Amino acid sequence: MVSIENIKPLGDRVIVRPVSKETATESGIIIPDTAAKDKPEQGEVLAVGPGEINEKGERVPMELKVGQIVMFTKYSPNEIEVEGEDLLVIKQKDVLAIIASDNGNNS
Repeated sequence: MVSIENIKPLGDRVIVRPVSKETATESGIIIPDTAAKDKPEQGEVLAVGPGEINEKGERVPMELKVGQIVMFTKYSPNEIEVEGEDLLVIKQKDVLAIIASDNGNNS
């Protein structure tokens, strides 16, 4: 059986665990993340590929690191299931931003 630790993304791809984003209205009504929204999604980076190869044949290092929380467009990821958990495979270029932690460190 494949485990999360055994998955190595290729090129500039990352494996992301989606973060649930239930929101509540001012009156306390909870809107689940499954409701149709066109807002960016968030997730935790679990694995990072080695980086893509440019036109000169040189490997371009990845900017993303394991453990970072990132924002990405809703329709960019490919969905996979590993050990009963839904994960996403995303190209680094489809990541919109790294969300800094409360201490201001985003690495």
